[in-house]
Parts: sequence; C-alpha cells; structure tokens
Amino acid sequence: MPVVTFRAAGADNCVRVADLPYVYVRTGAGGAVLPASCPHRGGPLNLAEVDPAGRRLVCPWHERGTSLARLRRQVPAVRSADTVTAVLPGPADAPVELCHLPLSPALDAGT
Repeated sequence: MPVVTFRAAGADNCVRVADLPYVYVRTGAGGAVLPASCPHRGGPLNLAEVDPAGRRLVCPWHERGTSLARLRRQVPAVRSADTVTAVLPGPADAPVELCHLPLSPALDAGT
C-alpha cells in the first residue's frame, strides 16, 4: 500500500494511484481522503453534493448516494497544516501521480 503526502487544497490536491484519484475533502463531519470516482459508474465524486442528512455523497452524474462513512473507512489519513498523508489501496510499487481536481463547494477543503 503506497503512503503518499499531498496538499489538502489547491494545486496538487489530488493523488492518483494506479490511475484511481483520491482527494482530501471537508464536510460537516470533518475531513477525510476519499476516492474521487463514484464506485457505481465512475462519476466525479470530487464534484458531489452532500445529502441533507450529511450521510451520503450524491454523484453529479446519476444522483446515486454513496455512504460517507464507508468511503472514510477506505483510506486512513492524517492532516498536518496544509498537507495530508494517506495510506492508499494498491500495491506499494503502484504508480503515483500528483494532480489537481476541483471540489464542489460542499467538499471544499478551504472551508
């Protein structure tokens, strides 16, 4: 499993491990590193909204809700100042790339 440090917001706020993107998000329930792709059809969860109960991310492509609690359990991570260190799924030698993904206002790490 690769251990990767990346920015919590702004440029390089996303890390791709074996072409799967992950971003740091902040919601009413706190911060977490989450997959940026919907597990259902690969929609951009980085642009998702949070349901009114604060329990699910709603995919902007097909409005399917995905449990925030389940997503949070997938990636152990620690934020320190402006960076996040996460243990991401995949082989230790998986290709890792820093990139940038926009976040919806509901997931904005800058709030």
